[in-house]
Amino acid sequence: MTVVTPTAGGGGAGGWLSPQPLNVNADAHASNPVKIPFCIARIRFCLIPEYGMNVHSACCAGMILPQKVQGSKSHLGVEVVAVQHEADGRARILAAARTLFSANGFHQTSMAQLASAAQVSVGQIYRLFKGKEEVIEALVRIDSDAWTAQMTILRSRLDAHELSAEQAFEAMLLHSTDEKEEALLFEIMAEAFRNEAVGKMIGQLCIGFRVVLRDFACVANPDLSGEALDAAEELLLACMFGLGHRTLSRPKLPAASTARRAAETIVAGLKAIH
Repeated sequence: MTVVTPTAGGGGAGGWLSPQPLNVNADAHASNPVKIPFCIARIRFCLIPEYGMNVHSACCAGMILPQKVQGSKSHLGVEVVAVQHEADGRARILAAARTLFSANGFHQTSMAQLASAAQVSVGQIYRLFKGKEEVIEALVRIDSDAWTAQMTILRSRLDAHELSAEQAFEAMLLHSTDEKEEALLFEIMAEAFRNEAVGKMIGQLCIGFRVVLRDFACVANPDLSGEALDAAEELLLACMFGLGHRTLSRPKLPAASTARRAAETIVAGLKAIH
């Protein structure tokens, strides 16, 4: 692996060296930290061309745990283990936020409570996030990415004829009905009306959902178009949101049965539209 590294002297056009080989292992269980000839504040933003990201991002993504740089004898050598420590702290903060925001509410959770639950200092939270708003933005981004990945997989399997329209709807609805963080979702939706960044992320997520849902609907009924297709899109999106918040309505069916029967009903209804 190569890393485009800065010189110890600073930035600017003359402050960067040619790509240098590093003995960096992609094994997430590597135990030896990298020793580098520059301060940690500079190495964490060095580019790893193979990954298209910097050292800090690669560590946060769990793609690398650095090992010792061969031949480094500089007195400026620093262990990049601090980068991984930062990534671990971020993960603990987000995990604690999920629990506390669900149990206590977003605005009722203090930074001190969040720090205590995550076993970090309040100062470390502020080094990683500007505030609680940025914490919830990070949670939304993670969940949005997971939802998008799930929908992309379903769409690919549907296109490959590995799933029927009914099976695709069932899998999609099961993902909604089996949601374990309903309280957190309510907090996120409420915050979306107050926090422009969160609102934009939810809006972009829904735009992606709408495209996939239209495709699903057209597979169930290729003759759908115009207002009928628009209405089907709205109904399907409402089903996704509604079934994800069904606990308070005291449902009679378990998640799997609800998803299966709802998918049958949806497909039968779509096919009946002329």
